[in-house]
Amino acid sequence: MTPSKGVLFYGPPGCGKTLLAKAIANECQANFISIKGPELLTMWFGESEANVRDVFDKARAAAPCVLFFDELDSIAKSRGGNVGDGGGAADRVINQVLTEMDGMSSKKNVFIIGATNRPDIIDPAILRPGRLDQLIYIPLPDEPSRISILKATTRKSPLSEDVDLMYIAKVTKGFSGADLTEICQRACKLAIRESIEADIRRERELRDNPDQEIDMEEDQVPEIRKEHFEEAMRFARRSVTDSDIRKYEMFAQKLQTARGFGQSFRFPQSQGAQGSSQGGGAGGGASNPPGLEDKQDDLYS
Repeated sequence: MTPSKGVLFYGPPGCGKTLLAKAIANECQANFISIKGPELLTMWFGESEANVRDVFDKARAAAPCVLFFDELDSIAKSRGGNVGDGGGAADRVINQVLTEMDGMSSKKNVFIIGATNRPDIIDPAILRPGRLDQLIYIPLPDEPSRISILKATTRKSPLSEDVDLMYIAKVTKGFSGADLTEICQRACKLAIRESIEADIRRERELRDNPDQEIDMEEDQVPEIRKEHFEEAMRFARRSVTDSDIRKYEMFAQKLQTARGFGQSFRFPQSQGAQGSSQGGGAGGGASNPPGLEDKQDDLYS
């Protein structure tokens, strides 16, 4: 039984598809090569295909390796629909990618991961069995995931005791990981700005009143208080709308319908029982000698 060659991550932007690919490589203790799709495209004839070959050659040389294609839709769009494409460059690139995938045997220890925000425009040939045949939807984070993201983002920042990250996670339903990171970074910037303004104010007071004693022993590392998060939440916004989520859900339903998911399959009971009885009776004398089965080649080896 041969393992799968690759998988496709699809979902809204900012939900951690790239981080998940890095985590897979780290967990498997494999080398990680990350390629953004547009980086392979050039204006010179034949150079884009050469870039694709070089990437796969590097992955084979670095095996065991996880080869990650970010923004896969930029180089794997459905063929035949690129109006105005000079010389069919996009079609040649996807053809080269398919050729390299087919030539990548399981013994090469190279696993391919693709990521896209537009799974609806990916060429169907790259999703057939033997290529990126496993499609995994990376949704928006739920409340426990949002709590983990907020804690991971602020783990190196001094938080005040009055900051309730669990409440922030509760009121940010529909926010992506990138949106939550922006909130934390904005709150941190507000705290730093407040500290800088306080330093400037103390220096001005010291310059205007040189004889006045001013406390200069204040903490140089400002704490992030709830006021900073309240101000940051005023500018918080969702980068993924409800209509975008519905598009991904419709694509998942369309994919299941096209691939025949959910169809019930059962062996006919009567024929199975009759075949087993015949195999144990008349066919018993034609069985192979003992030990011959072990010498035959295994179909799945």
